[in-house]
Amino acid sequence: MTFPARLQADAALVQARLDAALARQGDLPVVQAMRYAVQGGKRLRAFLVLESARLHGIAADAAVSAAAAVEALHAYSLVHDDLPCMDDDDLRRGLPTIHVKWDEATAVLAGDALQTLAFELLCDPALGAADRRLALVAGLARASGAEGMVLGQALDIAAETAPAPLTLDQITALQAGKTGALIAFSAEAGAILAGADTTPLRAYAHALGLAFQIADDILDVEGDEAAIGKRVGKDAEAGKATFVSLLGLEGAKIRARSLISEAEAALSPYGERASGLIAAARFVISRQS
Repeated sequence: MTFPARLQADAALVQARLDAALARQGDLPVVQAMRYAVQGGKRLRAFLVLESARLHGIAADAAVSAAAAVEALHAYSLVHDDLPCMDDDDLRRGLPTIHVKWDEATAVLAGDALQTLAFELLCDPALGAADRRLALVAGLARASGAEGMVLGQALDIAAETAPAPLTLDQITALQAGKTGALIAFSAEAGAILAGADTTPLRAYAHALGLAFQIADDILDVEGDEAAIGKRVGKDAEAGKATFVSLLGLEGAKIRARSLISEAEAALSPYGERASGLIAAARFVISRQS
């Protein structure tokens, strides 16, 4: 099976799990908005969860709730990031953002509810023993909170009014939280489920997360808005420091390729079993959206 086909198959599995979790929650506008928010997307984070589980001999069906939890958490972050008080975006995945389609209050509440749904999904007994589930809960909490994703977003907001543009080291630290922390948790989740050493996957994910953000910065410069599904060129319009603005377009591409090589090298202990994760890494810098 090709990598795009594997990505699509895992996306369908995760969508079915999310649909099942939301089916029992009624049909109020906030639930409609939650369903809307979890539709579409690449599902790369979910794939990392499922593939890292398979790497440790855990079937996708036994890990799907963890993959769905990551996607619910990611969806919440996008809903809130799009709000006027944050990034103020009116388009996401080619569709109106939730605060545009409904209103700001519904968007805030839908995001809140998706965040709590993520932790409910991690309590699914199908994920294994209680200590493993607890480790997943703790890991996702750290990755998404004030040590991870929220920290990165806070640093991003602070940078908008900083007296000088961020340095390369500062941008790297910012994106390690905003984008990289959730990617890192996703890649480590399979090892956590198996009670195995997370060190190789952590190194892989650190390089992968940074390459992912650099690829996003490149797409903001030369990507097609219709393919990406959101506005491009926003960073340049805002005078925002990015990997592209600091390294140049070609320098950013070189750095992204170097990081993918680092990610692949980190997987060497797994040999051929890591082919899916290697394919995911190469996909990150070749994607068009």
